Amino acid sequence: MTLCKVVLKNGELISRGQKAHLGLEGCEAPGTLVVANSLRSLRVGDRFEFGEIGFLVLAINWMPGDEGKASTPLYLVEAMADVPAGEREFTVTRKGYSLAWVTLSDKGAAGKRTDESGPLIGKLVDEQLGLGRVQGFIIPDEPKQLKGLLVDLALNQGFDLIMTTGGTGVGPRDITPEATLSVIEKRLPGYERAMTAASLQKTPHGAISRAVAGTLGNALIVNMPGSPKAVAECLEPLLPTLKHTLEKLQGDPSDCAVLRK
Repeated sequence: MTLCKVVLKNGELISRGQKAHLGLEGCEAPGTLVVANSLRSLRVGDRFEFGEIGFLVLAINWMPGDEGKASTPLYLVEAMADVPAGEREFTVTRKGYSLAWVTLSDKGAAGKRTDESGPLIGKLVDEQLGLGRVQGFIIPDEPKQLKGLLVDLALNQGFDLIMTTGGTGVGPRDITPEATLSVIEKRLPGYERAMTAASLQKTPHGAISRAVAGTLGNALIVNMPGSPKAVAECLEPLLPTLKHTLEKLQGDPSDCAVLRK
């Protein structure tokens, strides 16, 4: 999908895989700065393309303005190929949905456990949707950190789909459902029932899960269990619904009854 065109200028070679900051003309930021003379609102996963070269948007921040002056957006981008110094008109495009998976694990955040569930979510959803961008986060079981991250990923970074894994049980550090409920705007109890039903087919312990699903802005947020096996089981009934859910959430006016024919 083509979004717009924008002129970018870089004063030196930016090698493939190298990260750089992209800001408005006159913006001063640390590191290599790719300057734009005009810029629309971007989301993680957007691409700047010019022939075989281009950039991928990885993250969105704000550059504080001087006293009395407005702040300006500052984008972290990654070169998808070597970009020689120069000025070019890039086409801004978007390919597929973007997914952020968030693993809640004190041990994982401390580097004491290898996370398998988050990458598995990325793999399974990508096979279903053909994602344009997958990004993972491993954080401790801290409600304030999770709340802040969910809001940022949905409203600032612009991810389409956010899936958490872990922290859905009844343990003293299981805080994922409460943190999620505090930020979502529309709850999706059908998603929650589908996950519970899928779990109960495998084990009576599925009744213990308190996983929550809902929306925030244009993002779909779903809590998943912590184990890879349970992630696969709970994702199975949801995967066929994701595309339609995102289409409706993001403004598709088509009648649902027509789509089911």
